[in-house]
Amino acid sequence: MNKEALFQKCVTFATSVHEVTYELTKDIKPDDITPVQYSILEYIAVSQPVTLSQISDCKHISMPNTSRELKKLTEKNLCEKFDVAEDRRKQLIRLSEVGQAMMNEAFQRIGGRFLDRIKDASAEELEEIQRALDLLQSKVFYGDK
Repeated sequence: MNKEALFQKCVTFATSVHEVTYELTKDIKPDDITPVQYSILEYIAVSQPVTLSQISDCKHISMPNTSRELKKLTEKNLCEKFDVAEDRRKQLIRLSEVGQAMMNEAFQRIGGRFLDRIKDASAEELEEIQRALDLLQSKVFYGDK
């Protein structure tokens, strides 16, 4: 197989993922937080507990800006820092109960939109989609989640 053509398909696929993600998450963010803050909460929700540097790296935000945004989110009682028992110098970040409830509601709405998007897929197509996602996750994205 032509690896350049495969790469171009990957680029097209990544673009489609971004477009669909936009459609699924449009108007999900609560009005009292910024898009950057919502993005941070979304990352924490799927990866918690996380470090400040993990958020900074994944979201492409400088450490000072990440720290400032987390301070605002903590003041809004949406996330919380806690010390690591083995190393008191290290802090981890997780969603607070309020933040978890907010993200659960957001993901429920996103899930509803996703289910609506695949409503016409047959059982066989759904199984094929699941296998394709598993393959992409294991061979391209390398994640455990």
